[in-house]
Amino acid sequence: MGIGLDIGSKTIKVIELVPSGNTFALKAAAAVGYSKQIDIEAIKDEKELSNLAQIIKKLFADANTSSKKISIAIPEAQAFTRIMKFPLLSDQEIASAVKWEAEEYIPIPVKDAIIEHQILERQESGNPPQVIVLLIAVHHDLVEKYIRLLSLAGLEVVGVETSLMSLARSVSPANRTAIIADIGANSTNIGIAKNKQLFFSRSVPTAGTALTRAVAQGIGVSLEQAEQYKRTYGLAADQLEGKVGQSVIPVIRSIIEEAKKAIHYYQLESKGDKPSSFILSGGTAGLPGLPGILAKSIGTEVIIANPFTTVTSDPKTMQKLASFAPLYSVAVGLAMRGD
Repeated sequence: MGIGLDIGSKTIKVIELVPSGNTFALKAAAAVGYSKQIDIEAIKDEKELSNLAQIIKKLFADANTSSKKISIAIPEAQAFTRIMKFPLLSDQEIASAVKWEAEEYIPIPVKDAIIEHQILERQESGNPPQVIVLLIAVHHDLVEKYIRLLSLAGLEVVGVETSLMSLARSVSPANRTAIIADIGANSTNIGIAKNKQLFFSRSVPTAGTALTRAVAQGIGVSLEQAEQYKRTYGLAADQLEGKVGQSVIPVIRSIIEEAKKAIHYYQLESKGDKPSSFILSGGTAGLPGLPGILAKSIGTEVIIANPFTTVTSDPKTMQKLASFAPLYSVAVGLAMRGD
């Protein structure tokens, strides 16, 4: 049994899963919108933290989860992940080496960071033979703030990882390499996953809000109207004389360029194959016309993320969740940890 809580910038999602052979049974699912933009790192006021805790507490009451022990994801933009390479050392030797060399790989003092690592691959037949390790570092104060927030909500944090690590687990294919783009409100997180493990990550401050602003400026409407036009017409050339699509295409192109850079870096540094699929997640995944332009630009199939492919529940519940599937990807990945 595992419970994942995803605190996004505009929505909070909770998922509870129970392992069942090679699949998972859905025990609980719930989501709530938040009136303001959520940025845990920026919260300074104790009252604001307490108000957010009460919203999370009510969400868990509505979901009726069987436990208060949860796993959480730190936003990719607030974490540091790097690939490290070592000779064929033992697991214990690698743990020691990571501890001593981490300072060279992260932009914050080691004393202020919580540092973890994950052995991704042992390339024994490589030239030279080596071990590929993912280094993850997060500000200690940020994790402590999350723990305090969730303690106020009556919850106990038992697992922490980055959002792209959760996504790699829930939506990337087994035994293949995929590129993941999680396009949220304020940032686009781009990752390369191989065998459901994260090998590369990058966060760029260009996402759904930037698209909405581009539409508002391009056709001279309010942000509220622009958001509606964006979601309804997207990149369609035959709607509103294609003005919405013309407005957002420069922003989309910048995301495409970042995706191309990620693929190039992964192939260069990890000597990996080109991703065989492009997986779209997040609130902007359903933008009309987006999969088509991505497929043409990247040269691979584009799939809308569905974290429920290995999750079972009654047909009515699954039908209700289907249209919101990409939004639950991080929460599902966290629940799959089984902490």
